[in-house]
Amino acid sequence: MRIQNIPYIAAMLVFCLLGNRAVADDHMVAVTLPELSELAQQGQSVFGANCAICHGENGSGSDKGPPLIHVIYEPSHHADMAFVMAMRNGVRAHHWPFGDMAPVEGLSLADMEAIIAFVREVQVANGID
Repeated sequence: MRIQNIPYIAAMLVFCLLGNRAVADDHMVAVTLPELSELAQQGQSVFGANCAICHGENGSGSDKGPPLIHVIYEPSHHADMAFVMAMRNGVRAHHWPFGDMAPVEGLSLADMEAIIAFVREVQVANGID
């Protein structure tokens, strides 16, 4: 086993031990949607158009990207600015074996703030805060 594979193995172990309930093939975790604020509703729409293709419907993950409704993305580990930087600049794979994330073109700062509000409200509704 190569040393560079250890972070991927550790992330998958964390997912298996601490992750939300594993469910159907099209997403990795079960997500309960709360009643969303107006900002989060806007974020849900922008997320659906720009992020869901990889991160799954409502952040549940897919075979192309990790779930954002997961303890790994709680605010104390990935602050809001980490999400902004990932959307603006892309990010190297470091928790999951999905590969690097490309920047998300065409999002305004207001779009990013709305996406973050959506993700954070859904996280709280699913016990991640």
